Amino acid sequence: MKTSTERDAYGDGSRIQREAQAWLRRLTSGEATQHDVDGFRRWRGSSPAHGHAFAEARRVWNMLDPAAARLVSAGLGVVPAGQADRAWRRRAFLGAALGAAGAAGVAAVAPLSLWPGAGEWGADYRTGTGERRRLDFTDQAQVELNTRTALNRYEVDGRTRGVRLIQGEAAVDLTTSSTPFEVVAGAGHVIGEAGGFVVRHLGGSSCVTCIEGLVRVEHPRGVRQLAGGQQLSYDDATVRDVATVNTEEWSAWRQGLLVFRKAPLSTVIDEINRYRSGKVVLWADALRDREVSGRFSIASLDTVLLQIQRSYGLRSQSLPGGVLILS
Repeated sequence: MKTSTERDAYGDGSRIQREAQAWLRRLTSGEATQHDVDGFRRWRGSSPAHGHAFAEARRVWNMLDPAAARLVSAGLGVVPAGQADRAWRRRAFLGAALGAAGAAGVAAVAPLSLWPGAGEWGADYRTGTGERRRLDFTDQAQVELNTRTALNRYEVDGRTRGVRLIQGEAAVDLTTSSTPFEVVAGAGHVIGEAGGFVVRHLGGSSCVTCIEGLVRVEHPRGVRQLAGGQQLSYDDATVRDVATVNTEEWSAWRQGLLVFRKAPLSTVIDEINRYRSGKVVLWADALRDREVSGRFSIASLDTVLLQIQRSYGLRSQSLPGGVLILS
């Protein structure tokens, strides 16, 4: 038997559950600000019921098949083979679990976007979709956050040593200093004293590009030193060989550009999705490995997508929430 507090937290149409759904929509919209994150943390911590209600709202939505549910909720008559019945059942489940108002609200977001982790919501600094942000760490370094990036200050014995990159991409510009500046990303520590470098940490894999100067990468599998124009990738278990790269391409996002050189179309779409609200879904499997080269403006990604569509003879279907199906 549930207590009155539990019924208030979980009952269909309850105030707390509606608030939980509203926070869920905001935090997964790709437009949440640090102010929103701080407000969410206060709301969730105000009582156990608030935390339970949010966990329940997230659990229910995680059970859905996002692509099929989106198509069905948009009223389209065609869904991938074998998914239609499941999509209808899950849509009905969503309506029963969250209520009609909650279901409509959740359908307004782009469920195909990756869930932000709990660490991202509680980060010291965070950027939304398409947002960049520059941070000054005294006179030691400037750190520029790319789109959908979250990081914390990295402190040792109460003193800031650098930043811990939770997810995303950050560029570090160093002044001449006797104190090294560190970026902790996954299993690695990236350490520089002068020059500049870019660290990218996505999906458990990290990539360090030295723009100028020298950078040391410390990893349980060994220590590597990079000079300008060199790059190193690693994950928790492995460190790959040092490669020579065009640094302009790897830092082009700082000038509002995306640069691709014979990149698979699927990789290009994945990268566009980092900068664009909603989700682009490539269903043309035969074209996933087709090579793409070019310099594209981040501010004009819909034009870029139209060029891709025409170049490869793709059909497009626009859905609510910024979802675009290419087939």
